[in-house]
Amino acid sequence: MRAVQVVTLDGPKSVEVRDVAAPDPGDRVLVDVRAAGLNFPDVLQTRGLYQYKPDPPFTIGSEVAGVVAAAPESASVRPGDRVAAFCTIGGAAEQVAVPADLVFPLPDEVAFTAAAALPMNYLTAHFALVTRGHLEAGQTVLVHGAAGGVGTAVTQLATALGARVIAVVSSDAKAAVARAAGASDAVPVEGFKDAVKALTGGRGVNLVVDPVGGDRFTDSLRSLAPLGRLLVIGFTAGEIPTVKVNRLLLNNIDVVGVGWGAFSLARPGFVAEQWAQLLPHLTLLDPPIDAVFPLERAGEALTRIDERQVLGKVVLEV
Repeated sequence: MRAVQVVTLDGPKSVEVRDVAAPDPGDRVLVDVRAAGLNFPDVLQTRGLYQYKPDPPFTIGSEVAGVVAAAPESASVRPGDRVAAFCTIGGAAEQVAVPADLVFPLPDEVAFTAAAALPMNYLTAHFALVTRGHLEAGQTVLVHGAAGGVGTAVTQLATALGARVIAVVSSDAKAAVARAAGASDAVPVEGFKDAVKALTGGRGVNLVVDPVGGDRFTDSLRSLAPLGRLLVIGFTAGEIPTVKVNRLLLNNIDVVGVGWGAFSLARPGFVAEQWAQLLPHLTLLDPPIDAVFPLERAGEALTRIDERQVLGKVVLEV
């Protein structure tokens, strides 16, 4: 079968589409992949910079959508079922074998390209907002990187759960994407703290969702209302910020780590429970697709993410 492989750790342009052996599923579910989502961690893996560092050559891709080719009797899906799956690695290929509890039923009305954009970002968004953020209807959420994959997922899910979303963006085009995802307001990165104060009547927001990091972190803390929470999801800006804990004490605010993968994969059944909670919202959770590339152009697709040209999600069509 064809697969997108990291052969040398020289960045996105060095990946190769190669012929490799099809997976032996064993007690896992074998999925015929129709579409595979790409994410920033895939870019990091092409340089050996992600926390999970397999030895080359290896196949990238942590989330897929497709059709079940084979399944053990213990699985809840059967051959021929349409599914989405979180495979952690190996998804950018014609087939992938996935643990049964990480394979999820897919409604007929959800296209494969859209479904491939759901598992990582939307399950991360659910974990951030619900499990770690304790979001309640009527609260206000500030979302950094709001036009990216995680940002649009958080915006759509927070809106579906009854929250107001203020998006932080770096261009008018990204503001349009954020508003289309459900943000009630979009503010520029420069001066976002003052804009948030104005939009909230000086109260601040209940949650800040930050997948970016970098030098905006302190102003994010200053944007929180009392008892507010800043959810740390990642550092796409490349800089890991620090916090002076006296700010937390004086303002009664929290900085909350959101490590969905490490938490969920250590707890069998947790991700399936999350998916079950997302299912009623799937028709509303329509991930904006920035671009769909064929498998052979995976290097170009990854470069687009690496150069921060993405408005939404990048998907490979298999």
